[in-house]
Amino acid sequence: MMAPIQTETAFPTANNMTADSKKFTADGLPTLIGSLPAANHQQAMDWILEYTPEIPLWPQVPALPKERMLNQFIEGLPGIIETEERTYFDVNFDSFPDEQLSFYEEYLSVSENSDTLLASRFQTSDDRAAGLYLLVKQAKKITNLTAVKGQITGPFTMLTGISDADKKLGYYNPDFRDIVVKGIAMKAAWQVTYMKEAYDVPVLLFIDEPALAGLGSSSFISISLDDIAQDLAEVIEAIHKSGGMAGVHVCANTDWNILLNSEIDILSFDAYSFFDKFITCKKLIHAFLERGSLIAWGIIPTSDPEHIQQETCDSLVTRWEEQADLLSGGDWNIGSLLKQTIITPSCGTGSLSPQLAKRVLQLTKEVSTTLRTKYLL
Repeated sequence: MMAPIQTETAFPTANNMTADSKKFTADGLPTLIGSLPAANHQQAMDWILEYTPEIPLWPQVPALPKERMLNQFIEGLPGIIETEERTYFDVNFDSFPDEQLSFYEEYLSVSENSDTLLASRFQTSDDRAAGLYLLVKQAKKITNLTAVKGQITGPFTMLTGISDADKKLGYYNPDFRDIVVKGIAMKAAWQVTYMKEAYDVPVLLFIDEPALAGLGSSSFISISLDDIAQDLAEVIEAIHKSGGMAGVHVCANTDWNILLNSEIDILSFDAYSFFDKFITCKKLIHAFLERGSLIAWGIIPTSDPEHIQQETCDSLVTRWEEQADLLSGGDWNIGSLLKQTIITPSCGTGSLSPQLAKRVLQLTKEVSTTLRTKYLL
């Protein structure tokens, strides 16, 4: 097997992360988290443009098997086998060494010459992400944007979600782990580059890492936090070097120190259910904000249909104000916090009914509008 390759990606970014960060001001604007239970991508896009037109994202429709979290971004990665029953990896078949070599040759080529990235194996096809191609196709029709948003499955979630035939997690195979980390990094860079060609606004790319909620459990007890941070940093660097702003979304509690000490521009979390855990890192959160980073404040519930039905715009605005008051201190008051906040649902809505999903979207828009009117406009 080949040893992991260490290299510096060479994307042309004289004004990458810093420039886009300066151009983008969150100001309590709304956006969404990936998945929607729409009948098709056009319907999903219509919902997005109705409720979050300032920061539209490309929709994922997880009812389609190839748009599920572990399937959407596996194209071009050697060792992954996809069947109707399961998706797994195998690095022991005869042709794997040749496929591995081909992968690294193309990785190095793209790293040295980013002009070849868009046509490389690292692209995500419209067969896997029709919503992305739809968002780009409609670029000339969508105006008055502040930013556009994309998303990609994070390396830890991918590597702990895909196992081999013996059910051993991909994370514990060093050859496969290196392929997945570098593959996701290049796919993230490809996505940013593809959207930037269509839109002259900042591109926000969220790395979806739900598996980080498992840190500290017996399942992951042997996994090094430093290794997780290193893998994540490789993807973040690729996003930055391609000119995007990097976010990480976690839909439950995790070790927030890893993310708050990372180079991400946006931390996206479930504030509705886990703010009490998040606030324990108040000093780190302030330091995170002081360097210009943002919080995607998932204040709209998505996990419990009863909560979605019971909450109102007023109740959620009050909830956000109470949380912001707890986070205030020093140079940070409610107004300054809102300037570095994006209002979002706590997670994607793909598992909800269309009716409940649209209520989540409506509440997201209303809460954002109310807070902006009250504190910023």
